[in-house]
Amino acid sequence: MNTISEGTPIRFALVGAGGIGLSHLEALSGVEGAQLAAVVESREATGDAVAAERRVRCFHDYRDPELLPLVDAVILCTPPNQHHPMAKHFLLAGKHVLCEKPLTLHAAEAEELAELAEKERLLLMMASKFRYVDDIIKAKAIVETGLLGQIVLFENSFCGKVLMKDRWNSRAAVSGGGVLIDNGTHAVDIARYLLGPLGDVQAQNGISAQGLEVEDTARIQFRTKKGVIGLIDLSWSINKESEHYLSIFGTAGTLLVGWKGSRYRQDGSAQWVPFGAGYNKVQSLRRQLQNFCNVLRGKELPIIGTTDAIASVRAIESAYTSAGANHWLPVGGPA
Repeated sequence: MNTISEGTPIRFALVGAGGIGLSHLEALSGVEGAQLAAVVESREATGDAVAAERRVRCFHDYRDPELLPLVDAVILCTPPNQHHPMAKHFLLAGKHVLCEKPLTLHAAEAEELAELAEKERLLLMMASKFRYVDDIIKAKAIVETGLLGQIVLFENSFCGKVLMKDRWNSRAAVSGGGVLIDNGTHAVDIARYLLGPLGDVQAQNGISAQGLEVEDTARIQFRTKKGVIGLIDLSWSINKESEHYLSIFGTAGTLLVGWKGSRYRQDGSAQWVPFGAGYNKVQSLRRQLQNFCNVLRGKELPIIGTTDAIASVRAIESAYTSAGANHWLPVGGPA
């Protein structure tokens, strides 16, 4: 990989100054050795305002050749249908890419980007903020130490009421789907991170409570290659009133990961053992950006690699196919 020496600032362009883009921008300000060099935003007034506030140059077209000499890497925060062409453009131009989830809409596109990044000796990383949440990292350590025994069952819920009618997420041609690809991409990556590669998936779309052209409620069932079975509930239209969004059940104990803190209990004990401090979006984004920079300096390995990113795209692609066919489908691909 083409590394960047210590002491040389890593210059970033933020591509897409919407909600998640501004969160990345806030996170970037706390990353050691990183600096914002440019903002790319097709909405001229928005882009100009953000760039003026940060005192950097604004571009309204990501293909503007004057952008390239200014940056070493880009953070792609555009709608999913733009991820593949934009990432390909910047990789071909010799720029490292951190791309918001999903990496691409189709597995073949993700594989193409991974091959291109390897060929050009560049870093390609899919944003997966939950891998950088302390509670999830500690949960992985607890699972791997065997404190819960053999893991048997996994449950994950990302459900919250959000009106989506006027958002790009509700337009299938732009988003690639609804809540299944939006929050489901996080869910299947968390499952892979904690349990290992997924083997089979089956998805079902729920009642269309918001009348969107994409699904606003969905359920994914899966089996890992080690035999753990899992359930993922996703919705923009209901609240599941629980302080925990993740539960892991083993033969020797139970672990719960929550928004404000987490805990586990071993069988035979009356005491729950608390751990973690809950979820902080900007902090997790900052940790991913720091990992990205440290990889570029040759100091760390990526917490999420291209194999993981491709696997998430494959899992969601298989989930959509299974929802239409109403049967289980293999996720496929390498472990």
